[in-house]
Amino acid sequence: MSKVDDRRKKLREDLTLAAERRIIEGGTTSVKARDLATEAGCALGAIYTVFADMNDIVMAVNLRTFRKVDDAVSGSIKGRDSDAPLDRLMAMSIAYMHFARDHTNIWRALFSLEMSAEVNAPDWYVTELRELFQHIAKPLSELFPDMSAEDLDLLVRGLFSSVHGIILLGLERRISGVGPEQIEKMIYQILSRVAGKI
Repeated sequence: MSKVDDRRKKLREDLTLAAERRIIEGGTTSVKARDLATEAGCALGAIYTVFADMNDIVMAVNLRTFRKVDDAVSGSIKGRDSDAPLDRLMAMSIAYMHFARDHTNIWRALFSLEMSAEVNAPDWYVTELRELFQHIAKPLSELFPDMSAEDLDLLVRGLFSSVHGIILLGLERRISGVGPEQIEKMIYQILSRVAGKI
């Protein structure tokens, strides 16, 4: 790698970390090009030598966040392959809930950009989402061993959407949501139905 490539890589990393700090403090609306340039110690125009636009910078932060979410979710079931599928699904859901609660602004940023996974999402985004879904698919495939791959994929996406929605509405204290103290109970009720335990 040349010195120019090294400098570009360093600048990209510095800008990504600066944007991440701003998102943590104030959400995606606090990510401003001029502020990032000042913090990274570069000219304003230099940003666009390593990023296409401001959305591209938020996507770089999202990549880091996806990996943190995956670490939290996969870590919650590490060494628990012999646990019941419901127990693993619940552990992953609680880990996801705790990540959302403790890192709300960067978690929200994952879903703040308007894009379709099939049309304009970058390959890494689709890959990271698929890896997250694989954690959910494993216990579900044990519960439903005869389900087709297509139906299993729909169930995984549906279950993720359900848990995500419960957490989102609960954390935002929307009228259709429940308080934070009841989020875990609501998730358990949904997962228990899926697992045939209620």
